Amino acid sequence: MADVANARPTQAGSEPSTAELVQRATEQVSRLVRDELTLARAELAQKGKHAGIGIGLFGGAGVLALYGLGALAATVILLLALVVPAWVAALIVAVVLFVAAGVLALVGKKQVTQAVPPVPAGTVRSVRADVDTVTAAVKDGRAAVQDGRRA
Repeated sequence: MADVANARPTQAGSEPSTAELVQRATEQVSRLVRDELTLARAELAQKGKHAGIGIGLFGGAGVLALYGLGALAATVILLLALVVPAWVAALIVAVVLFVAAGVLALVGKKQVTQAVPPVPAGTVRSVRADVDTVTAAVKDGRAAVQDGRRA
């Protein structure tokens, strides 16, 4: 058992000194912070990837929609100018392009939804749990020291 007032072990080498405990705690907190930052970096990279894919798919949907508008305009021109069956083909192409644009837009929306919010939620939860654990340990340590002084 350690002598609380002098913070020295009663038996030589049986318990670590206060300096050793502080050094261990410092090393552990430092390692914990580095690990949490690494986790946050990985989580943000994953969310950034989803956002990039979603934005690319939205861009693709926009391009296809633009082609669809061009095809639709060609359909109207062919319909009014020639009044022949060629307009049916142009209309079919326009409808197919719009359907493809809709599918890409839905997939893109799903990707962007996975990336929002850009906060690394898992890391935030982990850090909060770490802080709660350290806070509880400090409170328990203070209580033990106060109990030792009272005794």
